[in-house]
Amino acid sequence: MNTFQPDLRVQLGSLQLRNPVLTASGTFGYAEEFSSFVNLNMLGGIIVKGISLEPRAGNPPPRIVETACGMLNAIGLENVGVARFISEKMPYLRTLTAPLIVNILGDSVEEYGELARRLDEVPGISALELNISCPNVKKGGVAFGSSPELAFAVTAATRKATKLPLIVKLSPNVTDITVMAKAVEEAGADAVSLINTLIGMAIDAERRRPRLANLIGGLSGPAIKPIALRMVWQTARAVSIPVIGIGGIGTAEDAVEFLLAGASAVQVGTAHFYDPSAAEHIIAGLEEYLRRQGEERVTDIIGALDTGGS
Repeated sequence: MNTFQPDLRVQLGSLQLRNPVLTASGTFGYAEEFSSFVNLNMLGGIIVKGISLEPRAGNPPPRIVETACGMLNAIGLENVGVARFISEKMPYLRTLTAPLIVNILGDSVEEYGELARRLDEVPGISALELNISCPNVKKGGVAFGSSPELAFAVTAATRKATKLPLIVKLSPNVTDITVMAKAVEEAGADAVSLINTLIGMAIDAERRRPRLANLIGGLSGPAIKPIALRMVWQTARAVSIPVIGIGGIGTAEDAVEFLLAGASAVQVGTAHFYDPSAAEHIIAGLEEYLRRQGEERVTDIIGALDTGGS
């Protein structure tokens, strides 16, 4: 019986994580909400819900609906805004030892740059994650994440505004996600995370009405895992920066699949809605998998998928 302690440390650019399991933005609040369910200091990293320059109220309810093997959400990026985040949320977050990654969002390149500048000197922040699925209001509502040119522009502007490691979260709602990944890599991203939610819809047949007040929302959960795995595998082969896998990760086996496909770390999202301790369980399961496989370091399985020479 193997009893050794596997080395779970991974590197994302200049950011070292004690293990490759992070929380996904939008599913973990500001972390304190989960403090009674999980040992926050055991996590590889904590990514808080997206922060904008000004507070956002989000969309009217209903804004979450369960679907087959997943869920749709149309929260509308509700958050307290950067000023209140710094004054109200950071004091608690600074007490944690897990690296803190702040997800940021904006409606223009200038807003992303301003957010990065304001967060750059805030003690306790380890990295930024750019949500580029937001519409650029100055370009007629075209999402930053659907245009390589816009993705490059917002990444470059944010890179210029901060010294913090920069992760860009990619949207799957594109023709070729590797094109987007290469664009943000060229613009200075230190890593990419993927995938964000897929656009979906749910209908109440009896009432003949949409189940979401916003009509459409973002699909997440186990239903999107095969798509996410495919995109992570493609992206890891296309760029030289680390890839963080997201999409339907609820077990250690799920996490291992993403690591084998080339992800250097993973984010746990929708699983938190039915198992608030999911991330902690995945870390323990990952350790057991490595012992069972006789692997001393988690980095040894990253990209180790055997494709039969194809």
